[in-house]
Amino acid sequence: MNRAEQGIAKYLGKDLLRQLQRIRIGIAGAGGLGSNCAMHLVRSGFRQFVLADFDRIEESNLNRQFYFMEQTGKSKVEALCDNLQSINPDLDITAHVKEVSRENIHDLFDGCDVIIEAFDDAAAKKALVETFLPTGKLLVTASGMGGTGNSDEIKTRKVRDNFYIVGDMKTECNAETPPFSPRVAICAAKQADIVLSHYLNKFKEAE
Repeated sequence: MNRAEQGIAKYLGKDLLRQLQRIRIGIAGAGGLGSNCAMHLVRSGFRQFVLADFDRIEESNLNRQFYFMEQTGKSKVEALCDNLQSINPDLDITAHVKEVSRENIHDLFDGCDVIIEAFDDAAAKKALVETFLPTGKLLVTASGMGGTGNSDEIKTRKVRDNFYIVGDMKTECNAETPPFSPRVAICAAKQADIVLSHYLNKFKEAE
């Protein structure tokens, strides 16, 4: 265990941490949701990740995404790898600088235990859910986090044992309700919390 993992083990214990480190998490999209969710998952003790996004960092992303000014222009997934490894240098990350589609979705995420949906596009969200919902993988999606205020309306909805949706289900990000850091970060943190609590409960039940 490195120093970061020793610090995390102070709260989890070494055995639970080792079990979390065996879980492989796929994150589809590395924007406001994906980058912040990944950060929370690394701080929670997870170690194995598959990241996929074709986009590059722009100045307008810095109001809510886990990136820094000097990273503008860089690939989001490559910059995210650097930022996550600054928290834990021993992460096992597979980074794909490509757009996720129905044609490549299996190749990207079939080896994952968990899929985090962090897309902007509704069609891409639909494709991800339709592909992985029948597999039994833990699937965590989001819908509705634009604007400001009413953050208590951002709820976690359990649709099935392996399928959760986070958001207020109505406030899309657009010109009238832009994406701001507080509500986007709440959604991302809730997505990470679902994954963490799911596995901690599962491991404790197995004892």
